[in-house]
Amino acid sequence: MTIKDRSVRASTGDVRPDNRLALMDQAFYAGHRATGQKEVMQVAWLYDHDIDFDGLRRFLQSMSHSLWGRLIERSPLPFARYRWVADLRPAAVDIAESARPRGELGDWFDERAQLPVDPEQGPAWHIGVLPLTDGSTAITMVISHYVLDGLGSVVEVAKAVMGFTQDHGYPPPRSRTRLRALVQDVGRTARDVPEVARALVAAAKEGRRRQNDVARKAPMATGLRDERDGHVVVPGIWILIDMEDWDARAQALGGASNTLATGLAAKLGEHLGRRHRDDGDVKMQVIVNDRTTEDDTRAVAVSFARASIDPTHVTKDLGDARRAIKEALKTLRDTPDESSPLLPLAPFTPRRTWKQLIDWALNDPDHPAIISNFGDVGSAVTCPDGTQCQAAWARGTNQHITRQRLERSGGQLQVLFGRLPTVGKISMSIQAYHPGAVTTKTALRELVARTLAEFGLTGEIE
Repeated sequence: MTIKDRSVRASTGDVRPDNRLALMDQAFYAGHRATGQKEVMQVAWLYDHDIDFDGLRRFLQSMSHSLWGRLIERSPLPFARYRWVADLRPAAVDIAESARPRGELGDWFDERAQLPVDPEQGPAWHIGVLPLTDGSTAITMVISHYVLDGLGSVVEVAKAVMGFTQDHGYPPPRSRTRLRALVQDVGRTARDVPEVARALVAAAKEGRRRQNDVARKAPMATGLRDERDGHVVVPGIWILIDMEDWDARAQALGGASNTLATGLAAKLGEHLGRRHRDDGDVKMQVIVNDRTTEDDTRAVAVSFARASIDPTHVTKDLGDARRAIKEALKTLRDTPDESSPLLPLAPFTPRRTWKQLIDWALNDPDHPAIISNFGDVGSAVTCPDGTQCQAAWARGTNQHITRQRLERSGGQLQVLFGRLPTVGKISMSIQAYHPGAVTTKTALRELVARTLAEFGLTGEIE
């Protein structure tokens, strides 16, 4: 059945919608830009046959009209809000010149994830296709995380596959003259003064609190470059696990699908030396989707619940982990977001302060592992060319991260997973780096295989 293209306007009437970035989106982008940090989202598909290129090009045309089809435009006023502008150019399909062995699929995904994307000048996303020597075909798309997050991207991919396009009303780049932009942004900034004043009071209180937070004071820079401080690619692997085996194991351990994934991440954290020095638990940062409406255009619409998991018995019983996750989510719902009152200051924050804030965040003594659940992924997400793929994955990753930054932050552990009912698989991506232990993909693959075996599970690891 063919689903006809449908187009929906973001607004009615002649009033152009507010195209300013949400304050959190601006803070996220400005903070990372100040430190040179770049984050991207990656989606990948694997077919056991050739793909339909005409169907893929139709999908890409629809994606150019999604929330992927936009760029960030900074104001000529240094302390004004950034704005979204349209970038409706569909990405060209980059087809690899020669086929590669299946064993190199994960390496190719890594290579594509390191190719540049630019959320201001564009392109903000790109797509690659790789034929494999066993007759299968891989597709991967990479987008700047500052344009859209992972959970939002899954929704946009599903809409594009179904031919559902939407006019968000974004103006073309540089559609405002410099004078007009200055006048508009000065007026808008002036109207925001009361909100900024309240944020300054909140910032003063937060500053006093952080002065006493000795455990998280960022180390002083020496001014000397560490000879090991080169750019590195954080080791990452892609896993497929039989869904029936996964669900049966979760039930046998007294948990659900998401509890089992969190328990697995906690066990990996234990093997990576991430037990907390005070209580021996592994701290988990659970990503929670805040995107609840179809017209939510934020780039980053997530919040974070902090769970403390004892990894000792998770391979035998997930009861404690289930209760810890439940309590963490309740705490998130009941506790005000400490950063919200400070967000109006984002446009006024100088580069040096952003660097200090990012260093403070990276110096988290808990060294939390990050886990994100994409839930049940519908069939539309697994059909980028209009036909059903055999596997699909997603992840967030870094571009040009330095070894020194990784080691100063205590390494990294990130687990993203989802359910693929149409192919009967659990899809999982794992990225991890631990100084002196797991610094290569081979070491990570061996560790994950061993950890899965502790849970009585096996998986296809790319």
